[in-house]
Amino acid sequence: MRGPDGLDAGSDHGDEGRLAQSGIPHLDGGGPDFGRMIEALRLIQERITAASPPDAVVAETAGVLEKLAATLGPYEVDESRQIAGRRMDLPGRGQALVPVLDIDDWDEQHVRARVALGRFYLGAGGAAHGGVLSLIFDEMLGRLANTGRTRSRTAFLHVNYRNITPIGPELRVEAHVDRVEGRKRFLTGAIYHDGTLTADAEGLFVELRPGQP
Repeated sequence: MRGPDGLDAGSDHGDEGRLAQSGIPHLDGGGPDFGRMIEALRLIQERITAASPPDAVVAETAGVLEKLAATLGPYEVDESRQIAGRRMDLPGRGQALVPVLDIDDWDEQHVRARVALGRFYLGAGGAAHGGVLSLIFDEMLGRLANTGRTRSRTAFLHVNYRNITPIGPELRVEAHVDRVEGRKRFLTGAIYHDGTLTADAEGLFVELRPGQP
């Protein structure tokens, strides 16, 4: 997502390692080129998915990727120190798993955003893989469930696939807090293409007890 905690890009993150508003620890590591590295990884995912290269190019590409993996190997750290997914100042939190969501409006009760899915997320027949829609809902509803509140985890997520969600064009994504009952937070979400509902979701997120990871 673009913008810290799903909010405006001008917000102050504060000290490295603190919990962001959405409950995700924020780290400032990786320097100014970390985002460029993640964007390059996204582009590689897209190009590999869409390509049908000759054997020689496949072999050459595999060699380059193996060298890159070996370069990064000595710098592996435990989860508490990893940077990917915790750079709240970067699109997608500085990770390449969840598609980048461009936020239009976000508060403690709702969020509106836009996303365009590339070939990496293709299922078949020009339609997005159903799993990536669940991924978008889990990311967006989960972040909203934690906005302005203590941290929670996904307990239940149900997705209805109403129409084909196309690869390529811009999609509209919405999420809302339906109600809060004690530690339970009930949220809903929807994805639209050109005004047509393509998928919707219901999620339950449960507030963590003190000391729960």
